[in-house]
Amino acid sequence: MKVLTLDTLCRQGMLRGKRVLIRSDLNVPQDAGGAITEDTRIRASVPAIREALDAGAAVMVTSHLGRPTEGTLTPADSLAPIAVRLGELLGRPVPLVANWVDGVTVAPGSVVLLENCRTNVGEKKDDEALSRKIAALCDIYVNDAFGTAHRAEATTHGVARFAPVACAGPLLAAEIDALGRALGEPRRPLVAIVAGSKVSTKLTILNNLAGKVDRLIVGGGIANTFLLAAGMPIGKSLAEPDLVPECRKVIETLKKKGATLPLPVDVVVATRFAADAPARTCAADDVHPDDLILDVGPQTSAQLARLVQDAGTIIWNGPLGVFEFDAFAQGTHALATAIANATANGAYSIAGGGDTLAAIAKYGIADRVSYISTGGGAFLEFLEGKPLPAVEILQQRAAAA
Repeated sequence: MKVLTLDTLCRQGMLRGKRVLIRSDLNVPQDAGGAITEDTRIRASVPAIREALDAGAAVMVTSHLGRPTEGTLTPADSLAPIAVRLGELLGRPVPLVANWVDGVTVAPGSVVLLENCRTNVGEKKDDEALSRKIAALCDIYVNDAFGTAHRAEATTHGVARFAPVACAGPLLAAEIDALGRALGEPRRPLVAIVAGSKVSTKLTILNNLAGKVDRLIVGGGIANTFLLAAGMPIGKSLAEPDLVPECRKVIETLKKKGATLPLPVDVVVATRFAADAPARTCAADDVHPDDLILDVGPQTSAQLARLVQDAGTIIWNGPLGVFEFDAFAQGTHALATAIANATANGAYSIAGGGDTLAAIAKYGIADRVSYISTGGGAFLEFLEGKPLPAVEILQQRAAAA
């Protein structure tokens, strides 16, 4: 996936005196009083802003926050707290500019934050007139918001069509590179772990990956539905019996290309979903009618660890069990350790999804995963094989240059 990058433009000295518009992802959580409770996305956006400032550009930054009503800006929708935090991180004041679509004044070497872009009428629909107006504000457009790359909106897609120059910021460029390595040109064997509560939410991902991977590992409620497809008892476990035929299709696709989907040989069960529920480890064919499968067993963990440790490329999306409860965390912990060890031995690993990131944090392996995607929906849509509009337009601009 070839795109023009901000790094390249800076090395070429193309930013000095230019108006640069950066689309960041500053959509951070806040408490009831509007105070920021977690600022990872703001901190992650700073390098692109600093790079443009250091290159002598007049820098404008914008982002969405929450889900505001277009045409209306309420205090809850305002980027005011983000402007304060961004200023602290940059070590300089960051003025917040409202009603900015028709014009912005900013000097080279300075930075302003443009109010919540989703309050602009036409943003979500990628309105051409709005996109052209915003594009006219800048000489160079930089998309550094991978988390919104799956949405064709005015500030993620439309502006990239009409700005004189359109490029990827360091965050977006890193995601493009990581995803390309994982699926575009993977070292074999390629192992994908897809887990979650429902097959229905991951069916497109499963079907897409089935045609690409050498091993497909499933976990959580998804694994339960595959166990049903194999004729195994699952008791009262979370599953989607109506999707058993779809699971069999996935298995058939894998078989045709010589790939496999290893099912659990043992599981950890309980009769109720609770942290203090007594846990029982049993063979996968010995699940009782009142049992809930809440984790894979030790034999399965060892089997999966061997598959992961032999991998050349690993894609991880979802924990194997209810890892938030210590009694049912062994499978996910063992998987995390195996991925970390495989990465240390030369495998390329990429992980994404909220629960996956929580598991990585819990087991302290962040520095032993090759790339951790914070893209959320964009990461999942890439795994589904869907085009990412914000990336596609940058590719088109690069190809036409």
